[in-house]
Amino acid sequence: MSPFRPAVDAIEGYVPGEQPQETGWVKLNTNENPYPPSQQAIEAIVGKANDRLNVYPDPLARGFCQLVAEQMDLDPEWILPANGSDENLTILLRSFVEPGEQIACPYPSYILYETLAAIQGAGTQRLLLNADWSFDFAAAERTIANSKLVLVPNPNSPSGTKWSHDDLLRLVPPKGVFVLDEAYGAFADNPHDGSVLQSEAGRRIVMTRTVSKAFSLAGLRFGYAIAHPDLIRGMRKVKDSYNCDALAIAGATAALADTEWLTETTAKIRATRRRLSAALAELGFEVTPSQANFVWVTHPDRNHQSIYQSLKENRVLIRYMQYPEAPAFGAHGLDGLRITIGTDAEIDRFLDVLRIVLGRDSTSNV
Repeated sequence: MSPFRPAVDAIEGYVPGEQPQETGWVKLNTNENPYPPSQQAIEAIVGKANDRLNVYPDPLARGFCQLVAEQMDLDPEWILPANGSDENLTILLRSFVEPGEQIACPYPSYILYETLAAIQGAGTQRLLLNADWSFDFAAAERTIANSKLVLVPNPNSPSGTKWSHDDLLRLVPPKGVFVLDEAYGAFADNPHDGSVLQSEAGRRIVMTRTVSKAFSLAGLRFGYAIAHPDLIRGMRKVKDSYNCDALAIAGATAALADTEWLTETTAKIRATRRRLSAALAELGFEVTPSQANFVWVTHPDRNHQSIYQSLKENRVLIRYMQYPEAPAFGAHGLDGLRITIGTDAEIDRFLDVLRIVLGRDSTSNV
């Protein structure tokens, strides 16, 4: 007999993107920011490494919360720091969903939501997206009616689709909590400002953000939730006592304070995203308009998995993804390629190799 809980035995577990440890790879598979983080963040981390690491960090990261509160014109009691957005998602499941209850989330989308629900012993109802990545609101209304938690990434992964505030508010469950996962929000042409929290349904909305993507601090593991203090107070009961380490708090606080760095870096990524999207379209790919730091593409005549494998053999990593239970995209669901926005040099290398894989002319050697 297995010693594990049945819910754990039943799941396969979430599989993150490949992380080769040797150098020489063009790595466009896990949506990391290709640019170094803010120098202010690095200096803060180094400084903290030489300052009282023998004592526990502030369990509430109050200096960080104060900064976010000032930037968003909120009280610090609206903020809950966590060990990456993933911990906040775990806190949300543990706070609001009993075993046997259900969550709802889009599909195709971020599959980790379903894994976390299964670990909690909860079920998942999918909000099946239309082929243009829009919501079927008639079906969604039925699905969310009995959902304790509705989780929506905006922009979405893998498509990069950004939904409007009006669309998002239609997904707030009548008896539960709506989670707006903004991991990629800073890459949008017009990022959301958090005003959705001030809506009539705002007391039942939790917004999650991270320093992993836009702030180039994926290795630090730090994220935060923003919600009405009534929700934050309950979620604090569930978090680990010292869930964020001192180096992460220092680095994240300095990173968010360096708004000039963020503006310059996200602008570079948006420019490269436009260039990459145009180049892929010229190569015959169907490119979904993206507001994230990646693009989702399909090709009408080529095998997506073969393209991924050929690129990998030449030390270029992208993400091949499958969503077999997405009927709006075809009888066999959806599969395609998600490509992270790298530096211009990385994107040039990727395109050179891709042209060779597709049998197009290229001046580069593979």
